[in-house]
Amino acid sequence: MTDLPESLFVNPVWHALQTRHRHFAISSGEACRYPADVAPFAAVATPSGSALQSLHSLLAPGEYVWLIGESYPSVPKLSCVGNLECLQMVLPEEVTPPTPAHAIVPLSSTNAPEMVALTDLAFPGFFRSRTCEMGSYYVVRSGGELIAMGGELITLDGSPEISGVCTHPAHRGKGHAASLISHLAQNHRRDGLVSWLHVSAENHHAIDLYLRLGFTVARKIKLHRLCHND
Repeated sequence: MTDLPESLFVNPVWHALQTRHRHFAISSGEACRYPADVAPFAAVATPSGSALQSLHSLLAPGEYVWLIGESYPSVPKLSCVGNLECLQMVLPEEVTPPTPAHAIVPLSSTNAPEMVALTDLAFPGFFRSRTCEMGSYYVVRSGGELIAMGGELITLDGSPEISGVCTHPAHRGKGHAASLISHLAQNHRRDGLVSWLHVSAENHHAIDLYLRLGFTVARKIKLHRLCHND
């Protein structure tokens, strides 16, 4: 069975920004982050006060980022304004991704406004104007309209995260999300990569879909929304 090693996946943003996504990294001391127009994610090498002070120096006043970790100490001028419990899930080696039931087409950065508009219906603020540069993105269209999408977000060596999966409310329940996930997973298998993802622990509908597609739960994690409160 495919696993997500704890040494990497309890702090995946940190390891992505040191490796496959290092060209995005904005760093200071023990902290690093994605540019604000790429993704609202940051990371620290260790959950220490000094690391969080380094993170504070990377944020604009009023800006927030999400950090993955069990807990973080309090530091001046950096407030935790929310938490999100998530599951990390992985597609085991012995599971064969099903064939997509819908026509899937690739997108590029020229389609970014469409992607942001659609994702803002599902998870506002997470998908930014340059998020599509983090990996490959695909969509389903109907009458020329972008009605469903999915792609890759946090990428470690050999392990791209499936993310940004969403469907326009008027087109849900037709299997579009399953087709997109299957397409991405098939691409990963072709290239010898491991498919994994994050999902809110409260999003039972999505969890049920991932389980039906063969994904298994690797671990629970917590995201912390930290804000520069100068």
